[in-house]
Amino acid sequence: MRTGDQIVQDLPWRWGVQGKIFLIGGLGYMFDAWDVALNGFLTPLVGTEFGLTAGQKGLVATANLIGMAVGAVAWGTVADRIGRKKAFSITLLIFALFSVLGALSPNIEMFLALRFLAGVGLGGCIPVDYAIVSEFSPRKSRGRVLSAMDGWWPIGATLAGVSATLLVPVDGNWRWMLVLMILPALLLFWIRRGVPESPLYLSRMGREDEARVVIDDLVARTGTTPEPYVIPAAVAEDKRGGAWAAAVDQLRRVWAFNPKITAVAWSLFIAVMLVYYAALSWMPSILRAQGFGEIAAFASTTLMNALGIVGVAISVLVVDRYGRKRVIAIAGPVASATLVLFSLLLGTPTLAVIAIGAFGMFALIVIPVMYAYVSELYPTELRASGFGWASSSSRAITGFAPLLFGSVLWPVLGLPLTFTLLGLLVVAAVVFMWVAAPETAGRELDRITTDVPDEPAATTTDAERTRA
Repeated sequence: MRTGDQIVQDLPWRWGVQGKIFLIGGLGYMFDAWDVALNGFLTPLVGTEFGLTAGQKGLVATANLIGMAVGAVAWGTVADRIGRKKAFSITLLIFALFSVLGALSPNIEMFLALRFLAGVGLGGCIPVDYAIVSEFSPRKSRGRVLSAMDGWWPIGATLAGVSATLLVPVDGNWRWMLVLMILPALLLFWIRRGVPESPLYLSRMGREDEARVVIDDLVARTGTTPEPYVIPAAVAEDKRGGAWAAAVDQLRRVWAFNPKITAVAWSLFIAVMLVYYAALSWMPSILRAQGFGEIAAFASTTLMNALGIVGVAISVLVVDRYGRKRVIAIAGPVASATLVLFSLLLGTPTLAVIAIGAFGMFALIVIPVMYAYVSELYPTELRASGFGWASSSSRAITGFAPLLFGSVLWPVLGLPLTFTLLGLLVVAAVVFMWVAAPETAGRELDRITTDVPDEPAATTTDAERTRA
């Protein structure tokens, strides 16, 4: 007899069922992108208002990204303890509160503190959103669904760029940029109340009756013929200690589960996101330093973000056909190479803008596939915290990237050498992934191990199950 989680993963995709969860989860992810992308536009404007040096300007993005690193750990752990649904809603509420307070900041110290706290709230969106969407998605389309989730990123980043560009002539422009995000975030908080708890999570927590209610409802709403199933025994978990004790315990369990897989997840996140956040946080400032006007610099950066939508569309088309590892291995180094090319073409503005557009596209091919891949590598009881710790490791390191980029790397090494060194880190991470971690395409969640071949497992069809 099959288990409840196998039933869920073999259901047909329906936009009115799993699609609703994908849309609601994706909108939360959109706000994460909007907020991160906004750092690049806030940096020159806040720097001018508060009279910051080039090195100090890096603190604008650093405070927010470090807050997100803390939030990714805290909320990934909380989601594995209290459930996806509660964490799903609370993260946005915290973000909205501290964002509106940040818009009222009277000085740079208060601004940085509030941006950090807003980051703590929003930092939980990615691990929580990916956990709940992956656990509702059918196995045969899970790669495409999780890759499509990242389509919300360039949408959010583009909205940040468009709003920033339009608000440049307005007095107090950076304050209005922060305020603009609040009402949609609160609306989404209200909508999220209708999302059910993950049945895989309920099963792992021993809440069998609740899990059966959700599973039976999914079966009925997708028009699938009901069949008997069993709910596996709950996973034993030590819940003693406070939040930080829980986080440390989850970190220990994430590494104990499989050190090689966790090392691959962390190295991919750190290398790829280091390149992406460095470009995202400083691109408007780099272009302004090359003589672009403020509106032109903002618009060019917005173009980079907008072309990411094309990248995500490509990732959705190739992720299941060619496998997660192959797409990451090709798109990651190519994205890094386009940044090096951009730095060499700065003397020719048109070609430079084309190059950063290409970077925006290739970066958003590799990132959604990487997110889907890492979220699949961990079992249900560790999925949110495993993804959260990988995300946090990258945010903790990339959080200091804007500061180091503005005070050391760019002034001392120059842009071509800086982007070349960052690209070599991506190549190293890709090679490590290729030899140390399995392919996950087409395999059942919680049954992906390192002792299986790298070729994607064939998805069992309904006809094959009938014959069996």
